[in-house]
Amino acid sequence: MKFGVIFPQTEIGADPVAIRDYVQAAESLGYDHLGAFEHVLGANPASRPGWRPPYTHKDTFHEPFVLFGYLAAITKRIGLVTEVVILPQRQTVLVAKQAAAIDVLSGGRLRLGIGIGWNHVEYEALGENFKTRGRRSEEQIEVLRTLWTKELVTFNGKWHKITDAGINPLPIQRPIPIWLGGGAEPVLRRVGRLGDGWFPQLEPGDKVRSMIGKIRSYAKEAGRDPSTIGVEARLAIASRAPEEWTKLASQWRELGATHLSVNTMKAGLSTPSDHITAIRRFKEAVAGI
Repeated sequence: MKFGVIFPQTEIGADPVAIRDYVQAAESLGYDHLGAFEHVLGANPASRPGWRPPYTHKDTFHEPFVLFGYLAAITKRIGLVTEVVILPQRQTVLVAKQAAAIDVLSGGRLRLGIGIGWNHVEYEALGENFKTRGRRSEEQIEVLRTLWTKELVTFNGKWHKITDAGINPLPIQRPIPIWLGGGAEPVLRRVGRLGDGWFPQLEPGDKVRSMIGKIRSYAKEAGRDPSTIGVEARLAIASRAPEEWTKLASQWRELGATHLSVNTMKAGLSTPSDHITAIRRFKEAVAGI
């Protein structure tokens, strides 16, 4: 099982030196990858009575592709993972170009995690249809992989049209791995048919075991080898002692997780250096797993 860190988007601030220090510390501690959440916009809940989003306009989010361009230049080994880019609210061909650029600049270290999102305010502002986001994401995956593996592409789909054109440079990884987030039944089917991996957003237990089983079953139905589909869990340290970190990490390994990322947000840490201390303690706690 590979260990990673969740970039503390909402708490690290905007100082590029602090960001550099945190990411280089994660790499020097031996973490395999760094995952970054995304939101393009934060909405004001005060103007939307009864709406209680997990994030608002007061939460800081660095744009992941721009962030990864910076991180590619100041790191050498650590993997860069979007966890997740809200793919249907973005232009597919532009995502293909941006992802390919990150993959080239990082030496092939990008893993593209995608999701369909929950924030209709972002879809409205970005000019995309919130209601068709799940169905469109499947065609988007096909378009991305085609653009990443062919010099010239002609594609005529329901939502995309490309006529004898392509991106340059192509990525180092052809194609870049695409992992999916979400837990609804259509998402599990999509992971089984199309995904290189899955991000569960649950605690380890019978429910997630059943969901992994469904993904494997859907993969077999699609003629795929289920063992090729990765699983990356997240472990939040907030209100948990190191002994519980170790216990949960062991449970995820038993469930078949291939990756585990530690989330240090909402744990009462006030500075970037506090987050560095937290990921150091976590790495020490799970060293024997």
